[in-house]
Amino acid sequence: MRPPLPPFNEQSAIEKVRLAEDGWNSRDAAKVALAYSEDTRWRNRTEFAVNREEAQAFLERKWKKELDYRLIKELWAFSDNRIAVRYAYEWRDDAGNWFRSYGNENWEFAPDGLMQRRFACINDMPIKESERLFHWPQGRRPDDHPGLSELGL
Repeated sequence: MRPPLPPFNEQSAIEKVRLAEDGWNSRDAAKVALAYSEDTRWRNRTEFAVNREEAQAFLERKWKKELDYRLIKELWAFSDNRIAVRYAYEWRDDAGNWFRSYGNENWEFAPDGLMQRRFACINDMPIKESERLFHWPQGRRPDDHPGLSELGL
């Protein structure tokens, strides 16, 4: 079980989104992968994962490439067992180039609260280091840090 469980209401959907954000900000691929069903199906840019093991491998590759990763997610919409989010994350490559990636995800959950489908669309925008907006220490975004809407993103 991975609460909150569907069917979602506004509060439980917001909680689910924040838990996902917190997990991804941990950059612990093994831990994050446990939020997905064994037979999870993903589309992330041009990559397709068809089980939890492939999702974990994807996350390991992602966080080796996307250094100093910091993510903010925001609920967009929800229904019974589905949640739509928008998000932005900042990261740099190994040459020191900074990016802000913008995206949308559609999630579908099994009755046990594990995510069984994840469809992501993402665009990367080069930014200067001085244009960064996500400055908290690596890990969970502090509760008092502005979200996407407050930052005008």
